[in-house]
Amino acid sequence: MIMDDPLALESQVCFALAVASRSVVAAYREVLEPLGLTHPQYLVMLALWQHGPMPLKDLAGHLDLEPATVSPLARRLEQTGLVTRARSAADERVLTIALTDDGHAMRRRALAVPTTMLQRLGMDESELVSTNAVLHRIIDAAHASRATGATP
Repeated sequence: MIMDDPLALESQVCFALAVASRSVVAAYREVLEPLGLTHPQYLVMLALWQHGPMPLKDLAGHLDLEPATVSPLARRLEQTGLVTRARSAADERVLTIALTDDGHAMRRRALAVPTTMLQRLGMDESELVSTNAVLHRIIDAAHASRATGATP
């Protein structure tokens, strides 16, 4: 949608995404509290539940974050007994993150999170799927523009 003023706050995709992100993360906070997880920790757990043990660098890649950002998250999850962090015997620079038995068990409790969030957001599954598809197209386009250095 092109507005009369291209610099109007309401016409900025960055503004809408920033507000949506903060609002959704805030809605997750209440849902994740009984699990004892913050939203960033939940994302780490999701990646480990989906992909299994992996080096910190790979985990950071799945989350589209820097390893220096993921490292304290993994450390805190280790302190709560949900993951282990172990140096590779072959290469001590490689730190592998893996779920503990408690971390695996938490997955059963977390299964209610997506349904609860759909209800909290007042969305049905098809709306969520289409919204997610649009967001991933935006993410891919932003990554591509950074990679190519594209400018308008």
